[in-house]
Amino acid sequence: MEETFIFIIEMLGTVAFAISGIRLAAAKRFDWFGAYVVGLITAIGGGTLRDVLLDINVFWMDNWSYMAVTGLSLAAVIVFQRALVGGMRTLFIFDAIGLALFVVVGIKKTLMAGYPMWVAVVMGIITGSFGGVTRDILINEEPLFFRKDIYATACLAGGIAYWLISLAGMSELVPQISCAIVVIGLRVLAVRYNWSLPILKVDKKSLPEK
Repeated sequence: MEETFIFIIEMLGTVAFAISGIRLAAAKRFDWFGAYVVGLITAIGGGTLRDVLLDINVFWMDNWSYMAVTGLSLAAVIVFQRALVGGMRTLFIFDAIGLALFVVVGIKKTLMAGYPMWVAVVMGIITGSFGGVTRDILINEEPLFFRKDIYATACLAGGIAYWLISLAGMSELVPQISCAIVVIGLRVLAVRYNWSLPILKVDKKSLPEK
């Protein structure tokens, strides 16, 4: 039952992240194959690094569905270009949903592998964000992870919410839903009210001369 639930969440997250990656690739005028590669890496990048670090089977190598779903996501973007490609709001929605779902999956899979909760939170952050980092590098953009946006911080907050609520002994579904709500909620509020982390500023005069 747990594995089925995780698979469903991963499929939904794959669709969301694949569309966000393909949408950005379209904005960069990539061809269909290039857009597919960007979408696939966005969807599986974080989970791949997680599974390698946890020393378990890499999830997409056991099931071809992730590659197929990415292909269907590409087809959806091609067919519904006007709705899915136009505007930053569409990208933000899919990115936020994918981020939240993959944080939940990362935490759950790590716990199932027998690791403590603090490791699970770290793996949740990696699962949710690393695919987007790789995507941004591929399309020659500054990774959103390293900007002042509330992105990795939202993953961390969602992971902490998962941890605290699970300590209360509630049903497993409650901390998972709460984690997703916190991640999406923080992302939405950060964009709505222009929240951001402080920028690290260095006095140029203190830097060594070249």
